[in-house]
Amino acid sequence: MSSQFTIRFAPSAPQEAGLAVLLKLKGDGTPAGAATADPGAVIGKASAVSAYSGKQMAVLDILAPHQSPFDRIVVLGLGKADELKALDWLRAGGKAASLAKRAERMTVFLDVPGLEVSAEQAADVALGMLLRAYSFDAYKTKKDDDKAPAQVAVTIVTAAHEQAAAAFEQAQAVAGGVNLARELVNLPPNVLGPEEFADRARALETLGVEVEILTEKEMQELGMGALLGVAQGSARPARLAVMQWKGGPEGETPVSFVGKGVVFDTGGISIKPGAGMEDMKGDMGGAAAVIGLMHTLAARKAKVNAVGILGLVENMPDGNAQRPGDIVTSMSGQTIEIINTDAEGRLVLADALWYCKERFKPRIMINLATLTGAILVALGNLHAGLFSNDDELAESLLAAGEETGEKLWRMPLGKDYDKIIDSKFADMKNSGGRLAGSITAAQFLKRFVGETAWAHLDVAGTAMNSPANEFNQSWGSGYGVRLLDQLVRDRYEA
Repeated sequence: MSSQFTIRFAPSAPQEAGLAVLLKLKGDGTPAGAATADPGAVIGKASAVSAYSGKQMAVLDILAPHQSPFDRIVVLGLGKADELKALDWLRAGGKAASLAKRAERMTVFLDVPGLEVSAEQAADVALGMLLRAYSFDAYKTKKDDDKAPAQVAVTIVTAAHEQAAAAFEQAQAVAGGVNLARELVNLPPNVLGPEEFADRARALETLGVEVEILTEKEMQELGMGALLGVAQGSARPARLAVMQWKGGPEGETPVSFVGKGVVFDTGGISIKPGAGMEDMKGDMGGAAAVIGLMHTLAARKAKVNAVGILGLVENMPDGNAQRPGDIVTSMSGQTIEIINTDAEGRLVLADALWYCKERFKPRIMINLATLTGAILVALGNLHAGLFSNDDELAESLLAAGEETGEKLWRMPLGKDYDKIIDSKFADMKNSGGRLAGSITAAQFLKRFVGETAWAHLDVAGTAMNSPANEFNQSWGSGYGVRLLDQLVRDRYEA
């Protein structure tokens, strides 16, 4: 569960004690709200004694400040004004939220002298607080008493309070989507199977999303032999969740997002090593991002037509599991020789992408998948891999990544790489081996997108166990929700 921050925006501080957070630029400038929170000029003396300058995200913590109406004052550094980026306001909000230990009331002063804070920046501070507040502790019987109280009343003081309150409605929709994605990645695999995941998609109907759930029978009728081949070793049946948000003009071609939803991946017959296999509950991080995005678009009433598709399976080494050497027929009619049953995500996506392309004929098609360990070797967990057949789409995604801090690095595609997955016995094989593993996986997916503008995001290093920061302390990061929401805002909303 999360600590609940009840956030409001106001032109002045409330007449109550508690924690005051004052933002400050680097240097000798006065922090925001100093006249109200620090009539005894304690901050200046404390700064001099501690050599505090307002370096970005640095904290000056003053308990029981003399003559102050507040019980505690924290000065939070923003760094230099000319170096501030959009993401830094999110970080500041997250850092402020982390300071709320034992505080039931918090006042955050935003209007730093010499810096005009916009409504969007104020809303980003609030968003950072909501994202930082998320924690996954539903299965812990002993709680950490040092965390923030269950309820924290927050007042954000800014001249742009009215506009910020309106912008915050959008930010809350983003927080809901990110935290939904985090929750799904964090859930244990005995709790979240394909059917349970499909139920989570169905729950979006309350927000106005149209949802269809395809069963094994319906997928068999469609010829989805690639996806179903992955699922045949599990006692838990596969599902394909199809979500539609119709917020744009009637009849306008939708944008589409496809997520790999392998709820647990043992590797199948090509079984993984035991060490670390518990992390494979997160192999549905791509699908989690897609459902989180659809939540966000619906919750903020985005003016766009969007489709989200989740391929939901479990990969297990049952006596009925597919074997290396098997040949399956995908929905596209193309045949695939199974070389390695642990290269299963691309099989799920092959049928999901083809289905999306054929049924919806979308403007763009973006898939997200924790697809390869090779992308971790190439990029670590600081960037997701970006592969695309369309330069304009790729550039738009890169720009959205810079804006949100959910960064991408474009990787190559090419005919020479494509040859590596040609098969002696079928149209292609599902693995080209260790060398260029992320690229050959992307080349495999490219065979199922036709002429549609398409991008593949390999989020194996960013969807789970990525570095913690000021606004994310969760193992499941929710990576991709803010990125794709920003893309939609920038390029595709009416």
